[in-house]
Amino acid sequence: MTAELTRGQNHPLPGARLEIRVSAGTPVVAGATLGDEDGTIHGVEQVAHPGAHTLPGLEVSRQAAADHRLAVDLDAVPDAVHRVSVLLALPTGGRGPARFGAVAAPFVAVTGLDGDEVASYTITGLEAESAVVALELYRRQGAWKVRAVGQGYAGGLAELFADQQLAQAHQLAGSIHEAVASGLARSVPAPPAAAPAHRPDQGTAPRTGTGGSVPPASSPYDPQGAPGSGPGPQGPGVPGQHGAQQPYPGGPGEPATAGQQAAPGGDGPIDYSHPRRQTAAPPPPPPAAPPAEPGRPARPVAGDATGWSMEERLYNQVWGMFEDLARTTAAYRSAVDFADSRMEKELDQVLSDPRNRIGGQGDAAREAARARHGELVSQAREVLDRDVTQLLAETEVVEPALPAAFARWDNPVWHAYRVPMEIPMALRLGDLHLPEADRIRIPMLIRLPLERGLWIDSGRSASLDGSFADSHEMRRLGLETAVAHAARLLAVYPPGEFTVHVIDPAGSGAQALAPLVHSGVLAAPPAQGAAGVTEVLSRLTERVDLVQMALRGGAPDALPPGLDTSHQLLIVNDFPHGFDDRAVNQLRYLADEGPAVGVHLMMVADREESSGFGPLLDPLWRSLLRLTPVAEDHLADPWVGHAWTYEPPLVPPGSQVLQQVLAQIAAARRSWDR
Repeated sequence: MTAELTRGQNHPLPGARLEIRVSAGTPVVAGATLGDEDGTIHGVEQVAHPGAHTLPGLEVSRQAAADHRLAVDLDAVPDAVHRVSVLLALPTGGRGPARFGAVAAPFVAVTGLDGDEVASYTITGLEAESAVVALELYRRQGAWKVRAVGQGYAGGLAELFADQQLAQAHQLAGSIHEAVASGLARSVPAPPAAAPAHRPDQGTAPRTGTGGSVPPASSPYDPQGAPGSGPGPQGPGVPGQHGAQQPYPGGPGEPATAGQQAAPGGDGPIDYSHPRRQTAAPPPPPPAAPPAEPGRPARPVAGDATGWSMEERLYNQVWGMFEDLARTTAAYRSAVDFADSRMEKELDQVLSDPRNRIGGQGDAAREAARARHGELVSQAREVLDRDVTQLLAETEVVEPALPAAFARWDNPVWHAYRVPMEIPMALRLGDLHLPEADRIRIPMLIRLPLERGLWIDSGRSASLDGSFADSHEMRRLGLETAVAHAARLLAVYPPGEFTVHVIDPAGSGAQALAPLVHSGVLAAPPAQGAAGVTEVLSRLTERVDLVQMALRGGAPDALPPGLDTSHQLLIVNDFPHGFDDRAVNQLRYLADEGPAVGVHLMMVADREESSGFGPLLDPLWRSLLRLTPVAEDHLADPWVGHAWTYEPPLVPPGSQVLQQVLAQIAAARRSWDR
């Protein structure tokens, strides 16, 4: 599974022979430097660029191009090399853009010799920079890793090389641009923009004013990642065998998870990659609102982000709000920590002198320290309140504009719900908020199709209000939450493309499962007893085996007649009752192998009650995304590690929206099957 990196994240490399793929919306210069442990370059002979495109273990492109393939053999680089930095730069002296902020965010991916992506990174947040260090392959304790860097330089290649301590930085930068200028006639142009085939699937663009970016597909609270972009399987180059550069297919592509075939029945080889890459700049965002009055913040606009469609713009805007709230809260907490430490230091200095421990002088010093502390905290709070007020105004505009897949159950958009004919790019699985900004709720959006299962934790938990729910109540709430999640998944898939199975060994979930059962959207009544558990698990594991064999054999049309090729969701209630070791191993198999072939798992379980299985279950729990039926602060973002409070998407009490939506889904299925 591809690791989608954000700035500063790293990932281990599985082998030494790699290919680095670069995709940009305009011709760029691609190169690489070989540095020591400190990243220092000890001469121009340690830089691979269009004028000197090969080094030991490294080969780069000879010209500027919109797409590049850089071949790397880490076993062949000199022993003194500890860092291989991949750099990109805009050509100078032409009519092209002069800064990365004017073009689509470049995309880089590291692949193995088999063509499978290891890690990918969309370099967002660039503005005036004309050169950037995209990735860094570095040696740590004998093993190689890749790190997403994204360090831009407004001074171009000269400033980049100077930052890496190269003495001849300006001379080398000039020679590179001369070599590029002489080959501009042979440069590969950016692929033309194409209309989206079904739906866009592009990473998040930077938000104006944040100075940062949002990871596009891998939710900050969701480490599942999503397969990166890239073309179909093709032989990656190796040093000395770099082939001709081939541009990516134009336009954004239909999503396809790792291990999932491209269009079934289509011509050509199966594409196991996830072609989630944009080859041209997306359309500009809609016209902004009229400028605000002087001294007042700009009025927010729904969809005020880049993207190919309003759905993608809203998705990008939501993630921008998430990042903004994370960073402004981090700044506030840092300021408070600084104020606390400063006050403690000042008080320690006062108390260290025995003469100040008594009398008015010591009291005055303590009061002055506390006053300075209060002033610092007050200033930090003012900045936080200002940012929170702006974000709150944005949420009030964005929330009503969200499509059904992104909306809460109480959003009026559900009253106009119609069964879709296309899968949306993401699904809302709840809300997130922080204690410093309790008024703001950020939608928790998960990319579709799901790439990991869900675990609805029904264990005894303390609510945020201090109350406790007993085990019986938690199991009921857990299954109701699972039903709400399943209904959302059913609601966003076209008719016949999503099938739900339920295992309820003891029949204890009959009341909570009633909306699914009575509406007729289930594939079959909930399976009960040991025999029912065995039958459902055997059928789904067999389906996973058959689809995997067909894909690996390159014969997707060879599946048995009548096999349900729609996405499958298995809801398991009251685990581990009714499960033996064999059934547990089948669940683990479905959790690990199922998502790649369209079989997803949703478990409603208390981990403590399952402790009797011992370490057998640990890999299962680790492979699932834990959600709770009550509000709980257990999800963390990758930037600053905030503990975000998660709130499940429960249906409002007394509302019939769930039954109405399920009734429409059942009716659409009956019409589809005729």
